[in-house]
Amino acid sequence: MALKVKTAETKVVLLNLLICMAVFYTVYYVVLSIGFAVFKIQMLDGLAPFDFKTNPSWFNPHYLVLVVSLEITFFICGLLFALVVEEWVWDYAVTVTVIHIIITSVVMSEFPLMLHWWLALGKIKVQITRI
Repeated sequence: MALKVKTAETKVVLLNLLICMAVFYTVYYVVLSIGFAVFKIQMLDGLAPFDFKTNPSWFNPHYLVLVVSLEITFFICGLLFALVVEEWVWDYAVTVTVIHIIITSVVMSEFPLMLHWWLALGKIKVQITRI
């Protein structure tokens, strides 16, 4: 039995994925901007969503903004993805996360091996499944 996939369905899935990616990074940059303003950090660079090399310290405001922004972004996007795709939200959330990891690796020219970064992503995924 051959697998039959309609072209229109594939286009819809890809369009939804593109919308989810745009929503994810838009929310991420908005939350980062608010975090940087609240913590009065002077420099918000465009690479902040991909920065896994920042020294993990609860006394480092830059690190706090990155971690809190990541968690808030995933929480908000879990809700927004439900509005965009209406079903299969978990699949889109995982796919966006995998794409984010790939983009992070390309931007930083290194695969993220920092344990704190992976723990933050793992904690976020557990939170999304409870929604």
